[in-house]
Amino acid sequence: MKPLSIGLVGAGAIGRMHADVIAGSGFAEIVAVADPTEAGRLYCLERGLPWCSSHHALLEAGGVEALIIATPNQSHLEIGLAAIAHGVPALIEKPVAVTVAEGEELSAASAKAGVPILVGHHRRHNPIIAKARELVGQGALGRLTNATVLYTFFKHDAYFDLAWRREPGGGPILINLIHEIDLIRFVCGEVAAVQAVTSGRVRGLPVEDTAAVLLELENGALVTVSLSDTAVTPWSWDLVSGELPNYPWQEKPVNSHFISGTEGSLALPSLDHWRYDGEKSWFAPITQEAIPIERQSPYIRQLRHLFDVVRHGVRPLIDAADATRTLKVTLAVQDAARQRQRLEMQFG
Repeated sequence: MKPLSIGLVGAGAIGRMHADVIAGSGFAEIVAVADPTEAGRLYCLERGLPWCSSHHALLEAGGVEALIIATPNQSHLEIGLAAIAHGVPALIEKPVAVTVAEGEELSAASAKAGVPILVGHHRRHNPIIAKARELVGQGALGRLTNATVLYTFFKHDAYFDLAWRREPGGGPILINLIHEIDLIRFVCGEVAAVQAVTSGRVRGLPVEDTAAVLLELENGALVTVSLSDTAVTPWSWDLVSGELPNYPWQEKPVNSHFISGTEGSLALPSLDHWRYDGEKSWFAPITQEAIPIERQSPYIRQLRHLFDVVRHGVRPLIDAADATRTLKVTLAVQDAARQRQRLEMQFG
């Protein structure tokens, strides 16, 4: 089997992570890297990878079956449209774009040209999340009533050395909460309305450091999200899921997501399923079962999915249109907090 030939656009931290995943995959290879910085050029020199000064040069050179776009958010639309114009499918890191209008433009161009655009909401490729979606879809929890998400962690001081991380748009809502919005949409259902309150009083920066979010789903379930990047806790998916080796593994099992329904409940990432085997009553014993799962890297599964989309015409698990809806809800959280109002979601 010939490896999938990939052009990598962006050789920053996320781009290098993709490069490592590709190098260890056995079914894909990087044929060129586009990055205009000197650091990017030196990285390619060290790794023995062909270097291009721009995505235009990479695409014009040809020889790539797919792009992975790991560049600053404001460049996603331009590079994505260029990939479409060259007929090259692309995996764009989240968020799909900066604004909903940009996401819609990218989605429309993809649909018109018939060139797939995938978006890197990698959690959808985690077997734990896939199993949770399956259980909810099969009715194992009955009718969903509510869910609780904890996404509280501590970002070290050096993280804020980059100026944009101290300004509006650089906080945990757009950087981190967007993952939770997508997870909830994927597992529990579409969002109908949003309410939120934010605070920046701990660090005193122009950007939020803490938020409390309430999502109303179309199926009637209510979801609360507790978010903070200045809280010393283990209660976040990044710290408890084991997705990335650079985060320390928790010796004792810790959960960060709790999904409840009329017939049972589910805790993640442990996949503990709680239910009554007999009478449903808070006076009756409740059964706990750990659903078995084979842990796999969502990044390698995402790469395999890109392979299948390009080589076999598989439909993207999350395309530009779907990712734009996730972005729309995330931006609505900011607006709801700013306006101190409940905002209803409208999807075309």
